[in-house]
Amino acid sequence: MVWSAEQRVKEMGLVIPDYANPPYGERYATMKAFHRTGRTLTISGITPEDRQGNKVHPGRVGDTVTLEEGYAAARYAAINVLGLIRFAVGSLDEVSAFVRTLTFVVVTPEFSDVNLVTNGAADLFVEVFGDTIGRSTSAGIGVMNLSGGNVFEMVTVVETKTSVDDE
Repeated sequence: MVWSAEQRVKEMGLVIPDYANPPYGERYATMKAFHRTGRTLTISGITPEDRQGNKVHPGRVGDTVTLEEGYAAARYAAINVLGLIRFAVGSLDEVSAFVRTLTFVVVTPEFSDVNLVTNGAADLFVEVFGDTIGRSTSAGIGVMNLSGGNVFEMVTVVETKTSVDDE
């Protein structure tokens, strides 16, 4: 059986946001949603917010946000990443590998389990894409603040099956 990320999303009952309408915006900065060159797709920083800007578990892990809430926020941001992948390449089945994730978690100075928060995103990618495609190189960084009071943000790089030159 061939693994289908699109089928897996349906089986999991995930609701993936549509970033085509309205298009992914410039709420925080002058930026673009993604950059694609060859088979490499780089997704801009994504936070755990719905399309209306409502934040999931804003605050600071170790203070107003629990580890479990941070994990849930990271998972929510990862679902948003799936929406931008669809926006950029049309289908989650076009992904051949997760190359890298760079994650930022707002934490108290004494909180050191940043990886346990970022696993919310990493676990979701493996659940949707399988162990081979869904695992990436990664770095998780604890920070003091993020734009808009978000607790989590991630930049994602994936490899696609076809090259932008093939289209």
